[in-house]
Amino acid sequence: MSDRLQQRVMLVPIKVLFKFLQLHATVQVWLFEQSDTRIQGTLVGFDEFMNVVLEDAIQICGDNERKIGKIMLKGDNITLISNMS
Repeated sequence: MSDRLQQRVMLVPIKVLFKFLQLHATVQVWLFEQSDTRIQGTLVGFDEFMNVVLEDAIQICGDNERKIGKIMLKGDNITLISNMS
C-alpha cells in the first residue's frame, strides 16, 4: 500500500452544467416519470434549482420527433442531462 494520499475530486453538478453552457453543447434531457420522452437541444441557461433553458429543442418519443424551439424545463422534472456533442 502506498503512503501517498489519494485525493478524490468532487464534481459539482452546477459546474458540469456550466461547462456544457460554455461549450454551447447539445444536450439530451431525460424527463422524470416520462421514461419514453427525451428533450434534446442547445443549453443556453440554467439556475441554482437546475431549471434549464434549451434552444432549438426537439421532443423525442420513440421514433417520433417534434420541434419545440426554445423551452424552459423545471429542475424537478429532470432525471438526467447528457452531452450529445
